[in-house]
Amino acid sequence: MIQNPKFAIITPFLGKTKDRFCEYHEDEDKAIEEKLKIVSSIENVSGIEIVYPYETPDSDLLNVSLKKYNLSVSAVNCNIKADPMFFSGAISSNNKKVREKAIEFIKGAKDYASAVGADKVHCAPLNDGFEYIFQENYSLAWKNIIESVSEICDYRPEIDLVLEYKDSEPRANCFIDSAAKALLLCNKVGRSNIGITLDFGHALQRGENPANELSIIADSGVPFYIHINDNNRKWDWDMIPASHNFLQYVEFIFWLREYKYSDFLAADVAPCRLDIRKTFETTVRITSKIWDLAENLAKKEIKKLISSGDYFKVSQLIESDIYKL
Repeated sequence: MIQNPKFAIITPFLGKTKDRFCEYHEDEDKAIEEKLKIVSSIENVSGIEIVYPYETPDSDLLNVSLKKYNLSVSAVNCNIKADPMFFSGAISSNNKKVREKAIEFIKGAKDYASAVGADKVHCAPLNDGFEYIFQENYSLAWKNIIESVSEICDYRPEIDLVLEYKDSEPRANCFIDSAAKALLLCNKVGRSNIGITLDFGHALQRGENPANELSIIADSGVPFYIHINDNNRKWDWDMIPASHNFLQYVEFIFWLREYKYSDFLAADVAPCRLDIRKTFETTVRITSKIWDLAENLAKKEIKKLISSGDYFKVSQLIESDIYKL
């Protein structure tokens, strides 16, 4: 088991961001070089998740910058949401040209990942979904997703493809909307290099318990990757971890340790109205403290207490180690 977690930051959050109503940090529209410099200055952060093709410079140039700032790429995030061609679907589209373009995008991300030393491509196919009843042929859309993902997995098989599920946004209903459906897709594709990105906040928004979904995914044996954040369970706000769902985050980190997770924890946190650097410093500091707390719970054999079925013994340990009232 690793002693300390590895942290990465998703690079677009280090500059100007926007929602449907406002733009934030307009005066901080930084080049990728500047963003890497910020990342390198944040204690205990050693990776970036860079967004392809919108933030990716020539791979040789990025490799120079990565070496300069002693960073690595946790994943190449392939964005198949922003291009107008994909507004009504990408890998699920019944338009062959659209589907082929989406496949080409993700294959290009795999090429880039290989060139910059990343072992995975992360992709959130969130335009693949629907708003209205009788809007989609669900069977055909699911068939298209399976065929698209299978083709992508067969290209550069040494690079994993991890798909991020989400209940909704930008579509009212996403096709890959739960951990269970993401696992079903992995099983249907049947390749060893297809996996899941488990976003803590997406699980909350879906009404899932993140630790429970983590266990199901980890026990399935598929590759998985973690995005950390928090929200109020009403929307995917990408808030600082443990700011709203503290105990759930402790449980989540505890089970991550139990499963010997050694990949990056990627901070999918939107600073918006907050200071960018302080947002990520807080994210890393809080998560590191909870990581240590989870280690202490493991030493006190909380897992054995859980299995005993006596919740009150578990509760007493939580009181003494977490709440300390």
